[in-house]
Amino acid sequence: MKGILRIGWLRGGIEIKQFARQRESVVFTLLFPVMLLFIFGSVFKDKIAPGVTFSQYFVAGMIASGLVNTGFQQLAITIPMERDFGTLKRLRGTPMSPISYFIGKVIVVTASMLVQVALLLAFGTLLFGLNLPVSAALWLRFLWLVVLGSICSTILGIAFSSVPKSGRGASAVVSPIVIVLQFFSGVFFLFSSLPKWMQDFASFFPLRWLTLGMRSVFLPDNFAAKETGHSWQTNTTVLVLVAWIVVGTIISARTFKWSDR
Repeated sequence: MKGILRIGWLRGGIEIKQFARQRESVVFTLLFPVMLLFIFGSVFKDKIAPGVTFSQYFVAGMIASGLVNTGFQQLAITIPMERDFGTLKRLRGTPMSPISYFIGKVIVVTASMLVQVALLLAFGTLLFGLNLPVSAALWLRFLWLVVLGSICSTILGIAFSSVPKSGRGASAVVSPIVIVLQFFSGVFFLFSSLPKWMQDFASFFPLRWLTLGMRSVFLPDNFAAKETGHSWQTNTTVLVLVAWIVVGTIISARTFKWSDR
């Protein structure tokens, strides 16, 4: 087991180096959410509740959305590309355990996620009046939301990587799904102002609950009355994320492919 973990750690270092060399991926994964934050936060500054501006609401949603970008979207696109290039087939033929390969993916996703969250927090605080948590309980909630959100998005990214028929078409399949879920989950608009059918549809997916959880960390408690359930629904958020982690693990184990055959 120690050998598997050590190789996985080394594989993670290789993954980070490969990711850093792909400038387009670095810009899109790390800076694109920051750019969206700057655009939307600069345009929509109206107050949506006492002491809460849309910019603050949007920052919380973008932090949740960033976890999906670094986990689900990144892996669901890069794994099919590695499958096309024969990288997965060559790795499967080495003594490296599949567990080590996935550990490497988790490491690169975690590193990307930490950088992206730090950037969003910094820009949100400095430019858009985001209020950082003032209690240890809120920071603890933020921590488990990041951990559960990252695990969930990573596992679902691995599970969905078997859907695209080729690496070249992966982005065309994955990106629209992420964008639609962002709109439906209340990242770009107030969730309570969306049509009922959109709210019901989004409630099946983890991003809707991640955005709600992040709002419970960064927005005042009185804003909970404006949510659809008139509360932060923290227990439901945990249950949904854990359920998707279990479902994603089962799907990944049954459908993951090392080659296109």
